[in-house]
Amino acid sequence: MRFHPKRWLYLAHRWLGIALCAFFAMWFFSGMVMMYVGYPKLTPAERLQHLPPLAATAPLLGPAQALDRAGISGPLKELRLAAASGGRAVYFVTPSATKGSRATVIDATSGERLPPVDAAWALASAAAYGGSGADPLYLGSLDEDAFTHSRGLDAHRPLHRVELPDADKTWLYISGQTGEVVRDATRSERLWNYAGAWIHWLYPFRGNALDAYWSDIVNALSIAGIAVALAGTAVGLLRWRFTRTYRSGSRSPYAGGSMLRWHHVTGLLFALVTITWIFSGLMSMNPWRIFDSGAPPLQTSALQGGPLVFGVQDATPQALITAAGGSVRELRWAPVLGKTTAFAQIGSGQPMLLDGRTAQPLALAPQTLGAAAARLLPYPVARMETLLDYDLYYYAREAHSMMGGSDRPLPIWRIVFDDPHATWVHLDPHTGSVLGRLDSRQRTKRWLFAMLHSWDWLPLLERRPLWDITLLTLSLGGLALSATGVVMGWRRLRRPARKA
Repeated sequence: MRFHPKRWLYLAHRWLGIALCAFFAMWFFSGMVMMYVGYPKLTPAERLQHLPPLAATAPLLGPAQALDRAGISGPLKELRLAAASGGRAVYFVTPSATKGSRATVIDATSGERLPPVDAAWALASAAAYGGSGADPLYLGSLDEDAFTHSRGLDAHRPLHRVELPDADKTWLYISGQTGEVVRDATRSERLWNYAGAWIHWLYPFRGNALDAYWSDIVNALSIAGIAVALAGTAVGLLRWRFTRTYRSGSRSPYAGGSMLRWHHVTGLLFALVTITWIFSGLMSMNPWRIFDSGAPPLQTSALQGGPLVFGVQDATPQALITAAGGSVRELRWAPVLGKTTAFAQIGSGQPMLLDGRTAQPLALAPQTLGAAAARLLPYPVARMETLLDYDLYYYAREAHSMMGGSDRPLPIWRIVFDDPHATWVHLDPHTGSVLGRLDSRQRTKRWLFAMLHSWDWLPLLERRPLWDITLLTLSLGGLALSATGVVMGWRRLRRPARKA
């Protein structure tokens, strides 16, 4: 039997297409849904909005007193105070030593360590989150469901699920470790997610016997999808006559108006964007860890200047709340440039910095901060830039989008190191916090994933609805290409049955 390359190319495209066109159609449709409804998340702004203000007159223990009564000694990575667990003020203690260690929760009035969260405690947290008059419904405890696959929730499992009596029938997920609300999902978000992120990310393979193979399944389907799209492009070009026409007068061999003609034409028009989107989706999985550079971690101790420790001479929470002008929703302590610093979060946006001992307003000296930031890596600094506006590597997205919702303040510093990995560090000069790190491989991923998949390009993002029109047009074209493939595949599979 002779080997005919064209025939095998046609057969490979036909049968791979029959197997994968349904996935293509699903990805294009769900991608359009995700443009407007993202996977449920609780953004920092949402969390702060639902926290009741800390009262300056409340009998709150100071950090040193609370830690001493709970039997906790430093050093600590971070300490937070908020009325975020069971509706009352508590300290959240994060140790500095062990990566991924869970926070300890201390009652801010008694210093008592709180036990693991039960149903009554979860209901109290939900009622405080929902506001006055809320009578939430307890829906049970779970480890993971369709809306809590995120690895960022691992430290809070098991989770308590509670439904608020609001018009949106909002589900709240309460940490089983701290009692905090860690995720919310409205009814519309839940419904749209079954047609959006849940199927787009192939989450039906998560949380069950296939969970361990989820990454491999996504990678394999993406690679097969690229192969079938490339094969289809080759077939489409081979079947299209560029210099002359077929007897019908058309450059396509298929009858006008037929499904074959539609598939041929849409394939030639939208093959490139289809290949691009499947490839960039594969890049989001970091296959074979191609974007892991092995760069050493940042020496954040250079910015901290020492461990976080407390003494009886530190300012009381009441003094810090008063100094911040009241209405403080959260106090957070962290070491900055060798000084215990309190971050008073009044609402969304930048926190107010206070001296942890004197409660006086604090401003970081640019020269001192710059010198400390230069020691984040043991390499010379090539340059330091001040970003007053967003650019291609530092920008904000809508809260519902995959990479949106996090704080992206301006202005910031970009510190460019002369190291083997060409590292950039983004630093907030107001708080001294590292906002992100990008080496050469991560910047490559930004182009191969975020740019090609979500079209995170400022000239488009800043000119809505141009971004919407562009992506919807291309997505509908890809959906038409995929849908015609699904119909043709269904007809092909029905042929043997009709003959039988």
